[in-house]
Amino acid sequence: MSSSNDATNSSPNAVAATKPAILDDKSPICIPFILSRLKDHQARKPGTPFFIGLNGVQGAGKTTLVSALAKTLREAEGLETLVCSIDDLYLTHEDQIKLAKEHAQNPLVQHRGEPGKSIKSVMKSANHDANAYCRNTRYEPRPQPTKIPQYDKSAYNGQGDRVPREAWKSVNSTDQEPIRVIIFEGWSVGFRALSDAEVGAKHAAPGTVTLGKHRLEDLLFVNERLREYDVMTDCFDAFIHVDAEETGFVYDWRLQQEAALRREKGTGMSDEQVVKFVDGYYPAYELYTEKLRQGVLAGKGTEGRQLRLVVGKDRKVKHVFEI
Repeated sequence: MSSSNDATNSSPNAVAATKPAILDDKSPICIPFILSRLKDHQARKPGTPFFIGLNGVQGAGKTTLVSALAKTLREAEGLETLVCSIDDLYLTHEDQIKLAKEHAQNPLVQHRGEPGKSIKSVMKSANHDANAYCRNTRYEPRPQPTKIPQYDKSAYNGQGDRVPREAWKSVNSTDQEPIRVIIFEGWSVGFRALSDAEVGAKHAAPGTVTLGKHRLEDLLFVNERLREYDVMTDCFDAFIHVDAEETGFVYDWRLQQEAALRREKGTGMSDEQVVKFVDGYYPAYELYTEKLRQGVLAGKGTEGRQLRLVVGKDRKVKHVFEI
């Protein structure tokens, strides 16, 4: 099923000097989808929270959407909602430095974000079991008190580090309402690994933006680590994908954001730094977006449980698809 909304006119080539307002035209589409699937979920899996995966291409308004969804579900629907981010599962600063040194020739793991280390190792270092992360928030027969990892992107001059465990958020304590809805969000949430042959074919294909700049072995290394993230993806009861008509919009959107920071606060990345920054994670978009658009929820009965919103360069929704 699909529908279209007219986009307002915008200059496709200009980079605005002011940060554009990201209007929430997405939650009015997502809330009915969530409530409908939640009703089905409660019939199929009574006593368990509804686990939503949410992927948003960077700069498209994911943060605004997640905030609006959580607020509406809590206040209008009376559903205790937990928002988690894949960012909070990033390596500690110490482990990220170690990984970068161990694979010094692989530029993809010289910064946080790419799945450069086994999710099992990441969870272990956070004193979490990957399955428990999904399971402990379930409230049958009773909710299990759970600590949710937190990450501070500002630590170490912006290199980032995981927050000490004692500062993590606690949920499902005896004095708290049990979690009914979990939104697990992130720029790479839902990405599933490809076969080695598929990675090789994409690497060799003409016209890619960044893949050809990397060694195939480096792409395969990250792809193999991504495979273990399925333990999280397989927990999802529904999925929302905020997609862009053209993935390359992420460059323009980040340029806009940094130009606004420079104008308003006097700090921000230069245009050259922005391109280098986006180049660092863009290979993942080139590898995994196609499969994400096709649907990430596998198995019988998953039809209609993924919602894809396609936004134009102005970040407004132009098309809606249920998968």
